Amino acid sequence: MSTLHDLYATYGQSPWIDNLNRPSIRDGGLAGLVASGVRGVTSNPTIFEKAMTSSDAYDEQFSKLIESDTPEAAFWEMAIDDVKEACEILRSVHESSGGTDGFVSLEVSPALAGDTAATVKAARELHSRVVKPNLMVKIPATPAGVPAVKTMISEGRNINVTLIFSLSRYGEVIEAYLSGLEALRSAGGDVSTVHSVASFFVSRVDTEVDGRLQALGADVSLYGKAAVAQAKLAYELFQEKFSGPRWQALSDAGAHPQRPLWASTSTKNPDYPDLLYVDTLIGPDTVNTMPDATVAAFLDHGTTARTVDSGLEEAHSLLDALGGAGVDMQDVSSVLEQRGVSSFLDSWKALLGSLEAKAAAGGQTR
Repeated sequence: MSTLHDLYATYGQSPWIDNLNRPSIRDGGLAGLVASGVRGVTSNPTIFEKAMTSSDAYDEQFSKLIESDTPEAAFWEMAIDDVKEACEILRSVHESSGGTDGFVSLEVSPALAGDTAATVKAARELHSRVVKPNLMVKIPATPAGVPAVKTMISEGRNINVTLIFSLSRYGEVIEAYLSGLEALRSAGGDVSTVHSVASFFVSRVDTEVDGRLQALGADVSLYGKAAVAQAKLAYELFQEKFSGPRWQALSDAGAHPQRPLWASTSTKNPDYPDLLYVDTLIGPDTVNTMPDATVAAFLDHGTTARTVDSGLEEAHSLLDALGGAGVDMQDVSSVLEQRGVSSFLDSWKALLGSLEAKAAAGGQTR
């Protein structure tokens, strides 16, 4: 049994991989990862931009699609085909877990991050086009995205809420999930069919906070600790919100908790341990989605132990100390949210530009 298997079997954490590309889907790479213990797949515009511009695996299909479709329409057709195939590879995991795992995530266009109605429409369309029980549509946790999450949950749809950077926004996401489930139940729907994860981005927090600490000339003992501390407090909030009378009423009706998902878990600072954002956040009812290199590192030398709810007092003290040093964590999260949306939008534009160029060249990558 691999360390990835141990994560799930012993500690209740589901390891997912943060990468989706056609070569891996079709050459057995993804199936091999599933055999090694990977239990789900996430994707985003940056991942698709890299996949579709660095490989000729999409050329044949793109050449046919572009005869009658726009480059953007062709992208969605190709992406949806990839997701459908990945869903089939993960189907056994989905079935054996009783529908809790084995999900493949596909994100709505990042151009819609500020438009609630358009996000709802796009999410519905993706669900209707993929038609797989283990699809999760990703919606960003922007001010416009959170209401869309509530609507989608109230319609009984599986949603991955992405780009969460703060405890306050995470609280809003949990509320959207709970109120969405309550609306679904009130309308006579079956809450037991709904699954959701809340993707809390981790490593980017340290990158931003460390930069601010350096600018402030703060004590170096505070470096590299904000991200894990905030994630631990997010798990504390998860435990608080998914307990008590309100949650019990939903749980009695068959509802599943919205699991925290640790995203952006590759280490950006080479001076930090390569598994800093994996080894420190292990615990039940959580997901960690890792890029390929981090999965490989964890299989090689990962440590399996329950860590996500240890050191909570220190985590609270650390955030207090950051505030005392002059770091405004609310501003940090606001900057990171804007940067995250912009980054995905840049990847989206680059992808469409590349596909337009490819169409002009007859549909070939090179």
